[in-house]
Amino acid sequence: MIRTLAWKEFRTLFAQPLAWVILAVVQFVMAMVFFWYLSQYFEILPRIQQLANPPGVTEVVVGGSFYFAAILLQVAVVLLSMRLFSDEYRNRTIALLLSAPISSTEIALGKFCGLMLFLLIPVALLTIMSASLALGGVVDWGLIGANLLALVLLLTAYSALGLLISSLTAHPLLAGFGTFMALVFLMLLNILATDPNATSNYLSPLNHFETIAKGLIDTANLSFLVIVTTTLLVLTSKILDRRRMQG
Repeated sequence: MIRTLAWKEFRTLFAQPLAWVILAVVQFVMAMVFFWYLSQYFEILPRIQQLANPPGVTEVVVGGSFYFAAILLQVAVVLLSMRLFSDEYRNRTIALLLSAPISSTEIALGKFCGLMLFLLIPVALLTIMSASLALGGVVDWGLIGANLLALVLLLTAYSALGLLISSLTAHPLLAGFGTFMALVFLMLLNILATDPNATSNYLSPLNHFETIAKGLIDTANLSFLVIVTTTLLVLTSKILDRRRMQG
């Protein structure tokens, strides 16, 4: 049932012109940013070659592109997640969904997986662009994999947050605004932190993304993003359980 609901949500997203616009704009911007980082790398190459341990093309181009994607795709999460439950409430189709022989957890996971399937498209395209660097030189495949893992885990946390906020209101714009403000707040926790070990910095998913993207894959950072995602999905299912009991 989770797979069926996820596929339904995925197809529903593509039935909306907004999804195609988001995909086209995101891909265009990401391609421009990727080639900008590439041109900057060749521009500074004569200078960095004089360093004892110069950064490679993967670190500069791929690292910069994936970090930009982590910021840009927040907008996609806001625009796509705000209707996941809000439209169900507004169109009064939530009663049919909750009366179906499927648990609230499966409903939450189905919608979450449908959203993630869509978000994986620009992530996959960015990964292909990064892999294309191998056609002209040596790339660090491990670092590309680390950036890919970091971005996917970050998007799961962001998507779960958007899903939770969407389950709280029947107004898509309100859900979108709430998700946007929450993501901005979490991003500022990382940007404004003066101490890398500060609690506020640790609570920002972007901080854990940066650590994993550098290739420092450890249990603490992976567990944080997984636990945050799981907690948000559990809260969403609890909200659906309460609505189911209220009829």
